[in-house]
Amino acid sequence: MTRIVSGFAGSLGLSVPKSGTRPTSDRVREAMFSALESMDAVRGMRVLDLYAGSGALALEAVSRGAASAVLVEQSAQAAAVCRANAAAVLKSAAKAGSGMRPRIDVRQSSVRSFLAHAGGTAVDLAFLDPPYDVRESELADVLASLTPLLDADAVVLVERSGRSPEPTWPNGLEPLRKRSYGETAVWFAQPATPSHPE
Repeated sequence: MTRIVSGFAGSLGLSVPKSGTRPTSDRVREAMFSALESMDAVRGMRVLDLYAGSGALALEAVSRGAASAVLVEQSAQAAAVCRANAAAVLKSAAKAGSGMRPRIDVRQSSVRSFLAHAGGTAVDLAFLDPPYDVRESELADVLASLTPLLDADAVVLVERSGRSPEPTWPNGLEPLRKRSYGETAVWFAQPATPSHPE
């Protein structure tokens, strides 16, 4: 059972696609968001969830105060699950009477196609949880395409198998830290600070 861990939709159960996805466990999500909230990187943020699966990462962020979320998922079945989960979270927001009116947009698209046409999209917090069989070279290309969309203070999280190598970071993106949670590794990164000539 996958559920929202905290926020206005805390304990809300989420549907999971029947196949083809690997939902982040509640325990790992709680640890990830604890780190993000200590960085003040959730509330009011514009979230992008690439390889969304059930949408649990972006919807957790919305429940905790993110202003908006775009969920990108290539599978028609998984995209339909994302839409149903998003509707349940928005219903919880209305029921909670929190005054929050988050925007959630589900795009059925490959990640590469979405990023190729995403000019003008502004992102404060990005999640990448690709299938384990996505090649490192493809992930590197996706990170390079994502980087121009990032706000200067954005945070990027890449979730991979603990046996995967560190992602190849493009120019303009630099790693902050790595966290290991059992078989799962999460890399945190941020836009590189421009160096100023002396």
